[in-house]
Amino acid sequence: MAARWTNGDKTVTPRVLVVEDEPNIRELVCLHLGLEGYACDGVGDGRDALKRTEAERFDLLVLDVMIPGIDGLSLCRAVRNGRTNRDVPILMLTARRDESDKVVGLESGADDYLTKPFGVRELVARARALLRRPRQTAAAAPGSTGDNLPVRIHGIDIDPARRSVNVEGRPVELTDQEFRLLHLLATNPGIVFSREALLARIWRGDTFVTVRSVDTLVKRLRRRIEADPAHPAFLLTVWGVGYKFADV
Repeated sequence: MAARWTNGDKTVTPRVLVVEDEPNIRELVCLHLGLEGYACDGVGDGRDALKRTEAERFDLLVLDVMIPGIDGLSLCRAVRNGRTNRDVPILMLTARRDESDKVVGLESGADDYLTKPFGVRELVARARALLRRPRQTAAAAPGSTGDNLPVRIHGIDIDPARRSVNVEGRPVELTDQEFRLLHLLATNPGIVFSREALLARIWRGDTFVTVRSVDTLVKRLRRRIEADPAHPAFLLTVWGVGYKFADV
């Protein structure tokens, strides 16, 4: 059965761009994502992929690290620094298995990482999980009304318009940075953010901060929203990578 999203009165088929220079792998990925009901396009060159991501909006990128033209890591950074798909979920594919390679990929802006050879069922499951990530509408920009919709997850109510947070009905006062961190993670449950990614998004270009500032902010936020900050249930550490909010 085809995958469908409802956006107002419109029914939308998720669009996936697969960037992979090996034709057999590219066709295999597109075949199985197509069987899931996704509209899947494939390209084999990084420059072609960059042109597509600058001109068209996608709901998921499946991105190989070793591609000609522009390598996958550079393409990932370019997409994150662009406008059209800066918030698109990115699943990175690579033949490298070292943890350091995984960390580099995630710090470049990828949301998940799959090593070759991979199982088709795992690929589809990871793609499905990433596609649950909320996206802004095509016309929306950061800070628009789409970012002001209330969020409820795991008993936590977040109202961006009122800048209010309630945990199991209990109002919680947060600083601006604490609120923005909570809102970012809670609207992307299960998605891992590296410390560098959080630093760029929460501090908005401040120069006199380090990745340790992220750890300090997370500890403060845990003290506000967790019943037991030493054993968090919501704001989870992914060791060696970063942080995520508990999945739904």
